[in-house]
Amino acid sequence: MIVAQAEKVHQPSSGFKLNFSAIIAMNLGFFGIQYSFGLQQTNMTPIYSYLGANADQIPLLNLAGPMTGLIIQPIIGAMSDKTTSRFGRRRPYFLIGAIICSICLFAMPYSSSIWMAAGILWILDAGNNITMEPYRAFVSDKLPSEQHALGFLTQSFFTGLGITLANLTPGILIAAGLISMNARSDNNIPYTTYAAFFIGGVVSIGSIMYSCLTTKEAPLAAEEIDKIKKETGGIGRIFSDIIAAFKVMPAMMKKLGIVYLFNWYAMFIYWQFITLCLAKTIYHTSDAASDGFASAQLLTGTVNGGYNVVTFLVAFPLAFFARKITAKKVHLMSLLFGGLCLICLPMIHHPFLLIIPIVGLGVAWASMMGTPYAMLAGSIPKAKTGIFMGILNMFIVLPMLLETITFKYVYRYLLGHRPENAIMFAGVLIVIAALMVLQIKKNEKIADI
Repeated sequence: MIVAQAEKVHQPSSGFKLNFSAIIAMNLGFFGIQYSFGLQQTNMTPIYSYLGANADQIPLLNLAGPMTGLIIQPIIGAMSDKTTSRFGRRRPYFLIGAIICSICLFAMPYSSSIWMAAGILWILDAGNNITMEPYRAFVSDKLPSEQHALGFLTQSFFTGLGITLANLTPGILIAAGLISMNARSDNNIPYTTYAAFFIGGVVSIGSIMYSCLTTKEAPLAAEEIDKIKKETGGIGRIFSDIIAAFKVMPAMMKKLGIVYLFNWYAMFIYWQFITLCLAKTIYHTSDAASDGFASAQLLTGTVNGGYNVVTFLVAFPLAFFARKITAKKVHLMSLLFGGLCLICLPMIHHPFLLIIPIVGLGVAWASMMGTPYAMLAGSIPKAKTGIFMGILNMFIVLPMLLETITFKYVYRYLLGHRPENAIMFAGVLIVIAALMVLQIKKNEKIADI
């Protein structure tokens, strides 16, 4: 039914409203992207630990995400703006990235050393970034401004659903009796991890293919295609366009960059240290070879899956409130709630009570993944959507890169080498991010470049 409706409504050019089933169909590929991302969130720190890494090495070993995002996203965004293939501007990048992701997801559990896992992660993150950035522009291309909030928060819905299933898959396999929790391969990685990554490989390519086959891109006007074809300069032109975009960046985007500095630095800390924190606060261990640590990895999957359940449950209500009270107020309240709940997480010593931070973090995550894009989409020129969405995503990866370089010292000298302190510190940073939202004012759309 969804496919049939999608075919009917995907014909109009940008600026025409799409029905709800069409918006779902066009964003389904985001489910696969986020399933892959969810596997990384929950499993990379345990995989590194199983292969012998210590806590001090974890930030550096996760350098792949911010570095590939920093390099790839603005370049892919600019390239997709200039692509005029018969398959569309954005869809070729979805497919290329998904193929790369699927191959890496199948390969990751076979890692025999820390540096092999890190190398595969670099390629995996490159594939994710090739796919993700044009997807943001895709929504802006297809939908009129009054549907931007719904379009981007639909991506939040699929973010929540994808990451939820990625995190809950090992627990489901164990509960169903298909795999033993303590069964491990020769490289010390549990077989549940193998199964989750194999499923992720299928989901990644399958969901992207569905969106590519059911959703046609809004076609460029003949004069736009002619203008693109007349441009000269090759790869140099792409970099000059990126530089030009930085020069005319709207004020709202600069202020969002400050918000991003705090909330994405914090989220990178959370993903790296949540398993280590739960191992200490719930299971009272820091030994990666212990059953308690394996239980903490599964509990991390439950926590991450839980907050992503909240994310897909609240995504559409947030879209409603964004229309009623403005996206800015929704983002402010969501971040504040999430930050305060994250501060409380290490104080909890019973798994059941983790429901409180799960709810707060889920609301904040839903807003992070959709609201800022809805705030920005109406302030940038349509012809340069890919570049500006790429630059906005650079504001995500720059704090992550900063975290990989600096947090080792913060963790060692300020936080006493305690993972529970790292999680509380992340919560404080998200509260600061919420306060930084107050500085954002509505600004007019900038001129095209």
